[in-house]
Amino acid sequence: MERAQFYSPQAGRRIEVPRHSEARFAIGDVVRHKVFDFRGVVFDIDPVFANSEDWYEAIPKDLRPRRDQPFYHLLAENEDSSYVAYVSQQNLLADSEGGPVEHPNVAELFEAFADGRYRLRRSLTH
Repeated sequence: MERAQFYSPQAGRRIEVPRHSEARFAIGDVVRHKVFDFRGVVFDIDPVFANSEDWYEAIPKDLRPRRDQPFYHLLAENEDSSYVAYVSQQNLLADSEGGPVEHPNVAELFEAFADGRYRLRRSLTH
């Protein structure tokens, strides 16, 4: 299988990835975590795990996701707070709630919320 590389600032190194990877969710999709009670909007996607080893090792061994799947950067929220989350594809579901995410940074990245998803600001697309 052909491979490619990209630099991950979170990992502080180059990450090797397959030339083709299929993400189940897209930028602007609203998703929910399967295990933990939070939801969020996707603002970036890594084709494979591309965070630090410390981050990965901090996850309890019995909950650690596979590295060879897409990982999503989310503007996330729960009942108590808003934050940025990094979540494996295996731990996400489409959000059935259907409403907007109340994260304070949503307006910086997205324009409108319609039909259960956000549209990325035109100034951020190429």
